[in-house]
Amino acid sequence: MTLNNVVVVGASAAGLTAAEALRREGYAGKLTMIGAEKHFPYDRPPLSKQVLAGTWEADRVTLRQDDALSTLDAEWLLGTEATGLDVAARSVRLADGRVLDYDGLVIATGVTPRQLPFGHELAGVHTLRTRDDSLRLRADLVPGRNLVIVGAGFLGAETAAVARELGLTVTLVDPLPAPMIRQFGAEIGGALADLHAEHGVRLELNAGVAGLSGVGGRVSGVALTDGRTLPADVVLVAIGAVPNTGWLADTGLSLGNGVDCDEQCQAAPGIVAAGDVASWVHPDLGTRIRVEHRMNATEQGIAAANTLLGNGKPFAPIPYFWTDQYDVKIQAYGTFPPDTELSIVDGSPSEGKFTAEYRRGDRIFGVLGWNMPKQTRALRARALATPVA
Repeated sequence: MTLNNVVVVGASAAGLTAAEALRREGYAGKLTMIGAEKHFPYDRPPLSKQVLAGTWEADRVTLRQDDALSTLDAEWLLGTEATGLDVAARSVRLADGRVLDYDGLVIATGVTPRQLPFGHELAGVHTLRTRDDSLRLRADLVPGRNLVIVGAGFLGAETAAVARELGLTVTLVDPLPAPMIRQFGAEIGGALADLHAEHGVRLELNAGVAGLSGVGGRVSGVALTDGRTLPADVVLVAIGAVPNTGWLADTGLSLGNGVDCDEQCQAAPGIVAAGDVASWVHPDLGTRIRVEHRMNATEQGIAAANTLLGNGKPFAPIPYFWTDQYDVKIQAYGTFPPDTELSIVDGSPSEGKFTAEYRRGDRIFGVLGWNMPKQTRALRARALATPVA
């Protein structure tokens, strides 16, 4: 089918990259970009690092300048949410009542932060996903204040590092025994626990949160499930995110952990998905995955656009992600299943520089580097490789 009218729902990295790929591959028809936020596409990783620290102003995260955006020849509908989809009629319904027809649709609506079942109405309680979220949290990070972070994953650990360097008292709370243990396992989690403790972060691990208390409408404490209450002037809730698929309910699309797609990122004829919202069958892993990382958004946006144009190929990336905390850069390629075994390849944890592989039998699923970027890149090809040489 010849495309003449493509609608992209989601105006962040994945949606932008899909739009650029469409134009680059010769699509000359109508292109409409729908974004729930009022901002043009911007980069999210700096929001928990440079923007939060105040070393970058928010405008610096903008992904494309006006002249580059103008070359897309797209209609931008920003500050506008999609509220429904009619697959049979090939139309998208917007919050303002408009209905947009399409013959090709890219779903790139990302994720929404999970919230606690209590306390979010209090001033000083934050989540961190958008540019505006980062600026609101930054304004609250006043030196000397008590910051409690609920959740010790990427966002929680990165924010803890920034806040300590800004001079706040920081407590990191998580029900598991180490930071980022879900992502990298117990050994790297233990090393991160030591890193944060060395920088003065109070670690409340194996601990649950029972409630938030407030005085005069502002948060004042975090109650733990063991009966203790931590003093808190500011709270960041960083307990993960859920795919933005509510607007797709009752469409007939398969919505498991996100928008379910095939190997080529297709959810239905004429409909593709990309970025944090997309779940697809990874051909090399032989299983369905969903990746919430920046590089995947770019790569999958391109893959989805090509599928929409009839030039699709199985999408089989080696996932890449990174985190910066204090003077440590961790880079990772591949996947890190909990039943894999970590082995050091180069350097050592005691030196503060090392690379590692995550193996299961004769297969390497992922490689990780701690302050060894060049060596980690050299190991990239071994991620997802089988058998081990």
